[in-house]
Amino acid sequence: MTRPRAVFAMNPRLVRSVFDEDALARLRRAADIDTSLVLGELDSDRSRDALAGAEILVAGWEAPLVRAEHLDRTERLRAVVYAGGVAATCLEDPAAFAARGVVAANARAANSGPVAEYALAMILLANKRILPEERRYRAARTLPDHFGGYAGRGNYRQTVGIVGASTVGRAVLALLRPFDLDVLLYDPTLTAEQAATLGARLVPLDELMAHSRVVSLHQPLTRETRGQIDAGRLALMPDGATLVNTARGAVVDQDALLAEVRTGRIDAVLDVTDPEPPDTASELWTLDNVVLTPHLAGSLGGELHRIGDTVVDEVERFAAGLPFAHPEDLAASARTRVW
Repeated sequence: MTRPRAVFAMNPRLVRSVFDEDALARLRRAADIDTSLVLGELDSDRSRDALAGAEILVAGWEAPLVRAEHLDRTERLRAVVYAGGVAATCLEDPAAFAARGVVAANARAANSGPVAEYALAMILLANKRILPEERRYRAARTLPDHFGGYAGRGNYRQTVGIVGASTVGRAVLALLRPFDLDVLLYDPTLTAEQAATLGARLVPLDELMAHSRVVSLHQPLTRETRGQIDAGRLALMPDGATLVNTARGAVVDQDALLAEVRTGRIDAVLDVTDPEPPDTASELWTLDNVVLTPHLAGSLGGELHRIGDTVVDEVERFAAGLPFAHPEDLAASARTRVW
């Protein structure tokens, strides 16, 4: 059987980080691919020729955008497999490729595990208020009143709100199941029965914000969700509550968030911001009740190999004439994209 021709398109530095030697060997067996050639741009003759011959585009973060002027050079293209969350990010007009029968897959599921683990860790720590207590202990250098000073803290019968039953959101819900928590969920696409199967109680967003000690954000960034967590909703959060954001910075009104955390009334754990990173003069860097991490909730280090293995799995399936295990609807991505 003739192997389909494939080409890498991503930040060239990513290839060795995402694909170990075993994965690269598997990829070469499944497809006709020069694993030393990585398209970081599409304007040179060599890049245009490689793109023109490709049946599979193995793309990833910082992939060059396949624009309208490249359409006539992608007549052989039949599939896009993306080492990241959304394959359509590397296509200027995803719907045009979908109309031509191009199929897509992404590694979103492979990347969801580490994000969910980060969110779980921060939720459990936030309910015990470990991070601010560590700062207090370091400053005071004395033991606290363990029995009188921690009313309302802990993870027993605490209320946690999950915004968005996305791939990551569902993974977080699954990880929360063993704990004695009351889990609320907001997702306008679900019924109460569907939420219950995920281990949560479906409620309106404002109710979730008002009753959760920790709110963890997992909604996609769309026109509807941009700035969804605004000043009014932040004001609903109980005193001492924590907002955890591993989704996208822009789902939160950044000015409203800064105004709220500046008062010290709530805490925030922010793995994403808008812009990213925050301006060097931003108070987010200096506020004691804000934890900033550099977009590291997702796969990093050895975890990236899980993404590479998922991509190779999908290329192998395509080469064998099988449907993708993790397909992406390019036409749907075109309708909801905001980048």
